Amino acid sequence: MKAICLYLQIHQPLRLRNYRFFEMGQAHNYYDDYQNQYLINRIAERSYLPMNQLILDLIKKHGKNFNISLSISGVALSQFEWYAPDVLRSFQKLAKTGQVEFLAETDGHTLASLTNIEEFKKQVKLHSDKIESLFGKRPTTFRNTELIYSDAIGQVVHSMGYNIMLTEGARPILGWKSPNYMYCNAKEPKLKVLLRNYQLSDDISFRFSNQSWQGWPLTSEKYVKWILDMGNKEEVVNLFMDYETFGEHQAQETGIFEFFKALPTEVLKRTPYTFATPSTIAQKLKPIAPVYVPYPISWADEERDISAWLGNELQNEAFEKLYELSDKVAACKDPEIQKDWMFLQASDHFYYMCTKWRGSADVHKYFSHYPSPYEAFINYMNILSDFIIRLNQNSLNNNQPNSTQKIMEKEPKKATPEKVTPAKKVAPAKKAAPAKKAAPAKKAAPAKEAAPAKKAPAKKAPAKKAPAKKATPAKKAVPAKKVAPAKKAVPAKKVAPAKKATPAKKATPAKKAMPAKKVAPAKKATVKKAAVKK
Repeated sequence: MKAICLYLQIHQPLRLRNYRFFEMGQAHNYYDDYQNQYLINRIAERSYLPMNQLILDLIKKHGKNFNISLSISGVALSQFEWYAPDVLRSFQKLAKTGQVEFLAETDGHTLASLTNIEEFKKQVKLHSDKIESLFGKRPTTFRNTELIYSDAIGQVVHSMGYNIMLTEGARPILGWKSPNYMYCNAKEPKLKVLLRNYQLSDDISFRFSNQSWQGWPLTSEKYVKWILDMGNKEEVVNLFMDYETFGEHQAQETGIFEFFKALPTEVLKRTPYTFATPSTIAQKLKPIAPVYVPYPISWADEERDISAWLGNELQNEAFEKLYELSDKVAACKDPEIQKDWMFLQASDHFYYMCTKWRGSADVHKYFSHYPSPYEAFINYMNILSDFIIRLNQNSLNNNQPNSTQKIMEKEPKKATPEKVTPAKKVAPAKKAAPAKKAAPAKKAAPAKEAAPAKKAPAKKAPAKKAPAKKATPAKKAVPAKKVAPAKKAVPAKKVAPAKKATPAKKATPAKKAMPAKKVAPAKKATVKKAAVKK
């Protein structure tokens, strides 16, 4: 089988309001509704509606030989429902043909696969449920946000039931190998992997209208010749691009619609290739080798890594602060907070904070509506701060302690038998309140080392050792009558032995001796000696 996999992705992000003009903790509508509605309808008129009609016409013209796959994020689907229901109906019309495959991805077009696998799985399920409810069929092919992929992510995707995944044919992972074959995951061979031919894809999506490009003007005949020049051994040519390439990024005046209309006819007439969906290709082609991707890759920028979203301190700071809230959000049942949580995770917010230079910077500036990446960071962090206030308030109102509080509450219950109950019995120690004056004895922390003295009063008449004046400096000299006040310091925490010390009633006169302030320094002296021994 020789096939062309034509894949188009749609993700129209929600623009955030300028939160410098709102008081923190007061206004919670984070989205610029006017701009979002305007943009969706403008792009729908220029791209989605005319392109959907063109695809429908091509399906009618070429029948089973023309198939296409689409990936639409949950954020885009939500905006279609709110602002452009006619666009959603046009996609449903395509779904009924049976020749358009809708792919699974994260519902919020997020970077969750890079940090929180449970959140990632939850979002993928939400998106698959939405695709099934809107288009009548559950996805079997997976496409991660911005084609982000690694061996580990592939394993997780396969564990969720997907048998094929799309990613970038990045040169660092391919080396001399061609992207025009079926590969498999290096750790889970059952997961098949299709790699984007970025050269042929970018010829259409980025260079089509560039008059300084040596390939300009691009015609369907010239493009098919490039495909034929690859040779007869290539099995599948993967053309992945943004849906907005047609009519938005490449305006209608450039001839982009005429090019696409003529391409299937030229391919089917002059080449052995047909247009097939990923699931069909997965059934008919076997992997020729595993592709090793130890670190995440994507289809963004020249590096083809994740630095477009997590390449500087601004992005990493915002990313970490956001996902620190995962546990709290999971415990929150407020649907508005859950909705905002999903939308605030969209990868676009971090993309706008990119500070790269040269070619990559131009692409970021083209897509960003902020005057600078620093403005994007400040605005996002202001909104995130407000979101945190709401989240904390919700937890308080609903008595939903976080995980740390739950642990703190459970510990005392288990510790009830260890509540130093003896200390309660030592309530009489309240009489020893004057010991508070002896608080400086706390400085004599080494006296705690004298705790072994508990063993010292080993039932073997400690008094015999007591007279040993030489032993007075010794840590075991606690029983020395003169040091009796030290016993008062001991009961402060571990007075259990004090029960034996009941005969210390003789030492009660020591209470009178308490005012003997001269004795206090003696304690300090002993401490000093003890310290020297250490």
